[in-house]
Amino acid sequence: MAALVRFLQSTILSKVVMAGTGLVLVLFLLGHMAGNLQMYFGQEKMNVYAETLQSLGGLLWVIRAFLLLCLVLHVITSIRLKALNLSARPVPYTIKATVRASLTSRTMIWTGALIFFFLAYHLLHFTIRVTNPIYAELIDVAGRMDVYTMVVLGFQDVLITVTYVISMLLLGFHLFHAIASMFQTLGVNHPRYTPMIETGSAVLAGVIVLGFLSIPFGVLFGWIALPAGVIV
Repeated sequence: MAALVRFLQSTILSKVVMAGTGLVLVLFLLGHMAGNLQMYFGQEKMNVYAETLQSLGGLLWVIRAFLLLCLVLHVITSIRLKALNLSARPVPYTIKATVRASLTSRTMIWTGALIFFFLAYHLLHFTIRVTNPIYAELIDVAGRMDVYTMVVLGFQDVLITVTYVISMLLLGFHLFHAIASMFQTLGVNHPRYTPMIETGSAVLAGVIVLGFLSIPFGVLFGWIALPAGVIV
């Protein structure tokens, strides 16, 4: 029993939990990005996609609860590991040896915190629609919630778009190190494979960021436009 308690309190378990929850969150980002890209297929396609998600009912809330749990555990374990790392060296080094520590690895806790605050705003904006309650009144010709128009109107706001772009760049900065680190924590670490993993991590982070950023830029450049007849 004592050994089990020590294991549950160990940094090893915290790293495994952080890596596992990180994997779930990356998979969610890929799925969410694919969903967002429905915007390029027009109002009908996007609104049908959104309605399909809502039709999951209780299952959708189970998925949301699971993702929230993963996010909370990811944040808690990252803070715990950062605190343990600082407590292990209460007296700072006279000369900081940061040559091997990349900027992305040294700022993970801060980029993660900023992303967390953006996520809270993003949910209030597009999901709960507290910041823009008028979105709840947007209905398409089929009587569905007009998610397509909501997104276009949202990204026509310069402040919202700038906030979104900055947050996505921070997300990419975070993922660049996080994905490679996740593989290492899960035991996929070998001199032969590490360079490929790091390259693949950079590519995957880039794909996710570009996929999300393509939506506000699509609105900006007119590739994604308001439906005919909608006047704002």
